[in-house]
Amino acid sequence: MLRYAAIDIGSNAVRLLIADISKQEGKYKYKKNTLIRVPLRLGDDAFLDQKISARKCSDLVKTMLAFKNLMDVYHVSEYLACATSAMREASNGMDIVKLIKAEVDLDLEIIEGQREANIIYANHIEAELDENKTYLYIDVGGGSTELSVFVKGVPEASRSFNIGTIRMLDNQDKEETWEEMKEWVKEHTKNYKHIAGIGTGGNINKLFRMSDEKESAPLSVQKLNSMYNKLNSYSLKERINVLGLNPDRADVIIPAAEIYLTLMKWTGIKQIFVPKVGMADGIIKMLIEEKLA
Repeated sequence: MLRYAAIDIGSNAVRLLIADISKQEGKYKYKKNTLIRVPLRLGDDAFLDQKISARKCSDLVKTMLAFKNLMDVYHVSEYLACATSAMREASNGMDIVKLIKAEVDLDLEIIEGQREANIIYANHIEAELDENKTYLYIDVGGGSTELSVFVKGVPEASRSFNIGTIRMLDNQDKEETWEEMKEWVKEHTKNYKHIAGIGTGGNINKLFRMSDEKESAPLSVQKLNSMYNKLNSYSLKERINVLGLNPDRADVIIPAAEIYLTLMKWTGIKQIFVPKVGMADGIIKMLIEEKLA
């Protein structure tokens, strides 16, 4: 059995995805074997202090060691470890990369926003949808939002913006970045009518599960808006105790919904498809393309 691993070091959580690779009808497919998520919240340090603290750095090294041991036990043959927004902005990001190499013997890459967007879009979700439609692909993370416009299955434009859930909770999102995002999205969608959305990321996945919509059915803007209003009417404590949300999901789900709803409002998107994939899936797809294609 061929096994690949993806490590996604995000601003909110750190994930390890181990996937089994198989060949079916001449095409390589992958099946998720193991997914582990550790809510380290590196973004709190990076966006407020521009530096990852010694405590969080120690937690990250321990997490990477655990991931490395699991990858060894699962006999993973190829892996790619990517760090995004928080590590991009931390002044000691490269020092941490060197430390992880020295102590864990894992190669870690701090990726730029455009490469992050490219990895997310390696999922090729648009291939499974109506190729005559225009889609705005929205991936919301803790530190950044990646956007891409697909026209007839082809990416016309993509861009990463420093607007994310942790950044918003820490009041580190800037008015000019919101304006820049609004201008970009309006500019790149103005010539298309009836745009649909594609939403990826942990928060939209959770919102979709809470919506009780049928698998592969889109989420309407009305439904998303009413869920947002309902969630917002509960206190953080109630979201955890009454609605049963994980503590590290209960706070970020509100700003995440705000980002999706704002983008849908700006573009007139009436419904959003939620394919339940993210950065880690994109890394696996990219590894398959690079190593096996």
